[in-house]
Amino acid sequence: MGKSTVACLLAIFIFISSHGAPTQQQDTSKLPKIQWGELNPRAVGFVKDYLEVHEARLTNMKVWGQPYFIMIESVLNRYHLPPSLKYLAVIESDLKSTALSSAGAVGPWQFMPGTAKDLGLIVTATRDDRMDLYKSTHAAAKFLSRLYEQLGDWLLVVAAYNGGPARVEKIIASKKSRDFWTIQHQLPAESRNHVKKFIATHYIFERNGSETTGIKKPDQKLPVLTAEELSSTDTISITGRYASQVITKNLAIDLIQFNKWNPDFDRKVSTEPYPMRLPREKINAFIQKRNQVAQESILLIMQQNLSAGDGFPEPVQLPAPPRNMKAVKKRG
Repeated sequence: MGKSTVACLLAIFIFISSHGAPTQQQDTSKLPKIQWGELNPRAVGFVKDYLEVHEARLTNMKVWGQPYFIMIESVLNRYHLPPSLKYLAVIESDLKSTALSSAGAVGPWQFMPGTAKDLGLIVTATRDDRMDLYKSTHAAAKFLSRLYEQLGDWLLVVAAYNGGPARVEKIIASKKSRDFWTIQHQLPAESRNHVKKFIATHYIFERNGSETTGIKKPDQKLPVLTAEELSSTDTISITGRYASQVITKNLAIDLIQFNKWNPDFDRKVSTEPYPMRLPREKINAFIQKRNQVAQESILLIMQQNLSAGDGFPEPVQLPAPPRNMKAVKKRG
C-alpha cells in the first residue's frame, strides 16, 4: 500500500472519527434552490425524476464523502480537469472501491481490466489497482483528458466514458455535430442516461451547473492538457514567493507554455501549495536551483512592488484635532 493511499485512508478515518459515520438521511428542506433556468430543457424532466428518488441519499453522501471528494479533486486539479468530474465516480460506483459491474468493471471508476492496464494500473490475481482510490483516480484523470482531447465536449466525454469513444466518434461523423443534445438519440440508451445521471448528480450536489454540464463559463475554464503534455511533464508541490519569470528563465522554459501548464501561478503560489507542472527533465534542475530561484524571485517581486509607486507608502492623514481642544502643558 503506497504512502498516498495510506494518507487518504487516514484522512477518511479522521473525518469519520470527528464527524461520525452517517446514520441518518440529511435534511434536504433547507438546501438552496436548484437553478432550473440554466438547465437544458431536455434534461429537466430526467433531473426532477432523479432528484425525487436520489436527493436524500446523495445529500447524505455529500457529508460522509467529503474526504473522498477532497482527494479526487486534488488529483483532477493536477491534470487541469474540472473538479465537478468527481461526480462521475458517484454515478459509476457510489465511491465504492469494491464496486463490481456485471461486465467485470471494478472500483470507484469502474475500469475494465484492459483499459486499466492501458492506463498504468496493475491488475493481477493478487493485486488490483482499480480498487485503489488514489491510483484509479489518476488513471481516470488520464482517460478523461484523452477523451476531452478527442471529443472537445464534456457531455460527450461522459457518454464515451460509459460506451467507448469509437461509437461516439462514429455518431459525430454521421450526424456532423458535436452537440450531445443533437446526437443523444443515436447513442445507446445506457450512455444517454449516463450523461443525464451525471447532470442530475451535479445539480443535486451543487444546485447549479458548470462547464461539465454544458454551462459555458470560459473565465473559470482551465486549459486541458494533451496526452503528450501529460506524458512529458510532471508536478512538484511548492509554495512561497516564487515568480514565473524567474523560474522560466532559470530552466529555459517558454513563459507562455509555463502559464498554460500553471494557470494563475504567480497569485496562488504565495498563499497555498501549488502543483507546479514542469517538463520531467527540468524537475531535478529546479530542485537544485530552488534556493537561487527563490532569492531571485523575491528580488523581482520587490522591484515590481517598488516600480508600482515611488517606493514609499503614502503618508498617513491624521484627523484634525477638535477646535475646542485645550492645550496640554508638559509635565516637569
